Amino acid sequence: MLDPVFHLVFFEPRIPPNTGNAIRLAAGTGCELHLIEPLGFDLSEPKLRRAGLDYHDLAVVTAHRNLAAAWDSIRPERVFAFSATATRHNTDIAYRKGDVLLFGPEPTGLPDEVLTDSRVTEQLRIPMLPDRRSMNLSNAAAVAVYEAWRQLGFPGAV
Repeated sequence: MLDPVFHLVFFEPRIPPNTGNAIRLAAGTGCELHLIEPLGFDLSEPKLRRAGLDYHDLAVVTAHRNLAAAWDSIRPERVFAFSATATRHNTDIAYRKGDVLLFGPEPTGLPDEVLTDSRVTEQLRIPMLPDRRSMNLSNAAAVAVYEAWRQLGFPGAV
């Protein structure tokens, strides 16, 4: 298996279809999906399988017992934590292969102890109109992954 272009990390995700969509995103872009437990669902749930369709075998998905275990596995150089309260936009970053894109659970987002984790390089936000709380998790992940992948010239894509 080739090294992933990016590591997409969902911290304690709660909604199976969002994770299923992220599995399809990982399969289609070459990023690796990491799920930090506890999960709000079982990985074999029909809603998760349905959202991921037949992409499960084409994606690399790893569940980790906690964030520290994920860091031990990934050994990231740079971690970008996405938060609706961040001030810098996701498009302001020059992404590199191997970067980690970290997202929090629905509906709360990343807790303060994760946002301030020593591994987090920077907090980023996806631009939205005023007075909007947040984007759907799988949509936000897709926006972030595709911007980062675009900057690298879509390596591996046809």
